[in-house]
Amino acid sequence: MSELDQAQTTRHIRVTVNGVHYERDVLTRTHLGDFLRQDLGLTGTHLGCEHGVCGACTIILDGQPIRSCLMLAVQADGAVIRTIEGLAQADGTLHPVQEAFWDKHGLQCGFCTPGMVTTLAAVLEADPTMDEVAIREAISGNICRCTGYETIVDAALQAASRMRGDH
Repeated sequence: MSELDQAQTTRHIRVTVNGVHYERDVLTRTHLGDFLRQDLGLTGTHLGCEHGVCGACTIILDGQPIRSCLMLAVQADGAVIRTIEGLAQADGTLHPVQEAFWDKHGLQCGFCTPGMVTTLAAVLEADPTMDEVAIREAISGNICRCTGYETIVDAALQAASRMRGDH
């Protein structure tokens, strides 16, 4: 097989994204972030550095936050994926992290927001007892150039409190 033929190889994949089952033939070289944005039209996942450094493309794959720019779509075959579009409930009720970002003004330009929110949703769903130090560690791989992180951390602490039922 020539190099060009290898570059054009496709594979059939099955994924569940935000509760919807998809089956697609994808080029084996297609990154998961590109698949979500281009093939499925889920443009809330932002592609920033495309090297796994900025965290803008973070999604939740089988319950874990991952960088969608570092994974090929074919590697996600059989996976359950949540993107920023899938965090709110069907009736429009926001996820506690989304509510807290709204309440605490946890965003400015919004470019990092989908990755920041999905990261925090995943880690706080796994452990809503996280304190400020743990939250800062959890988002340390997500770059925000606008907020200075203070409002993001405030939002994460509020979301954790709500998720614990502390009201």
